[in-house]
Parts: sequence; C-alpha cells; structure tokens
Amino acid sequence: EVQLQAYGGGLVQAGGSLRLSCAASGFPWDDYAIGWFRQGSGKEREGVSSVSGSDGSTWYSDSVKGRFTISSDTAKKTVYLQMNSLKPEDTAVYFCAATYQAVTNYVPREENEYDDWGQGTLVTVSS
Repeated sequence: EVQLQAYGGGLVQAGGSLRLSCAASGFPWDDYAIGWFRQGSGKEREGVSSVSGSDGSTWYSDSVKGRFTISSDTAKKTVYLQMNSLKPEDTAVYFCAATYQAVTNYVPREENEYDDWGQGTLVTVSS
C-alpha cells in the first residue's frame, strides 16, 4: 500500500524559507515519481515540482522555478521541497503524490497523472 505523509508547513514571512518533507513507503522507489502540488483558497490544485525516482530528473512550474528546489533521499524514501524567497501567493495547502513512472524521459507533472496522494500541509506566507 502506497503511503505518503507530507509535513513541514507553517507560517513564514514573505522572503523567508521553509522545507517540506514527504515520507513515502509501499512502492519501489526507482519506478515511481513523486510530485508536489498545492491548492490555494478558492483555487484549483496545481503542480509545483516533481522528481523521478529512477534518475532524479526534476520538473518545476514557472511560478516557483529558481526559488524552490526538490530533492530526494533514497535511503530515507523522503522527498524534500526547499522553498526560498517565499511570496504571499505561495500560500496554499501543499500535497505530495506518487505515480508509477512509465516513461523515463518525462517527469509527471499533472494532477491527473498521479494515483496516490498524501494529506496536505499548510503553508502560510504573510506579507
């Protein structure tokens, strides 16, 4: 059974940093991709970043590119999202999700490409 647990959210001032963690279990790490998504109040869920378990390839949305960094610790089966230079518009509930990665040269990034989801962790950025 795939299990995902996201944590590390909190309240931070604009310009500050937070690191989110996603502890994963129940699937072969090398065959899966892990993605981070977020959903702001009244907004649709959107992809933020994702990483391939097989080769570490990454993807970032344009809105976070250059500010956020995704990384993974294979031994701990944990994916991190380092968020720097946070903006009020980054305020959202952040989710991590997992999916079998069928194509090795493409890192899944759309909500409908992911099958298993963890609970969210709230990030609030004050201005």
